[in-house]
Amino acid sequence: MNTRSNGRVQAARRGASSRAAIPAQVLRELHAGRIETRSLVEWLALDLARLAASALPRILGADGAKRVASAARASAAAKHGIAQRTRVTGAALAAELGGGRERTRRIGALSEHSSDSVRGWCAFAVAGGDGIPLEERLARVRPFAADAHFGVRELAWMAIRPALAVEIERAIALLAPWCDAPEASLRRFASESTRPRGVWCAHIVRLKAEPALGSPILEPLRADPDKYVRDSVGNWLNDAAKDRPDWVRGTCARWTRESEGAETAYVVKRALRSVGA
Repeated sequence: MNTRSNGRVQAARRGASSRAAIPAQVLRELHAGRIETRSLVEWLALDLARLAASALPRILGADGAKRVASAARASAAAKHGIAQRTRVTGAALAAELGGGRERTRRIGALSEHSSDSVRGWCAFAVAGGDGIPLEERLARVRPFAADAHFGVRELAWMAIRPALAVEIERAIALLAPWCDAPEASLRRFASESTRPRGVWCAHIVRLKAEPALGSPILEPLRADPDKYVRDSVGNWLNDAAKDRPDWVRGTCARWTRESEGAETAYVVKRALRSVGA
């Protein structure tokens, strides 16, 4: 996915490790939607209403941008967490997309925006809605799952996870082919979006009770060459071990017998870090 940024500010820039360490100019550029965040701290520091008011008028028009900003402001006033504020902002954005060619144009502009947060809102906007088949939701969110920015990829799975949880067996069947994708980000998405517990998200009760349902995703990824993917698989199993340590120990023992490589050993160690062998 192509992303644009203010090269003068963004070039070789390291992300701030604390709110106080974010330079004033960087914060202004972030709120203008001209550059991407480079750390979780920077993302958490954003005023979503301010960003919406700056970044959206050219795409949605002044009135549409004001409505999205108002929704973001109300969510912040309600003391929602950042994940919920992002979800609310994405839902408000979805209401402004319209239909037909105008909708296509707006989604295209949003998905190519220089702000990673705006692209993340778009992931929520296209993944939501009533009566949309799960296959279509996944097709809509796939470009965001493959985004070059780590934050957009996280928001992509958060955006679609509620729909996956409702149809978890079908979701796993649909995501299993993603495990063969050449992009590590898509393979990781298949695992991360279906974690039984996950981070900043509701648990998937069915997978906590029956983690074996995730095998069509876990098995192909147990020796993935990319650490980004292996970390997610290990975390998936560590989640499952909170409720089904027996199943996780058995799975890891079998994987160790069947796969002698360092990749699987890494996943197993990460999976068992809370329960031991």
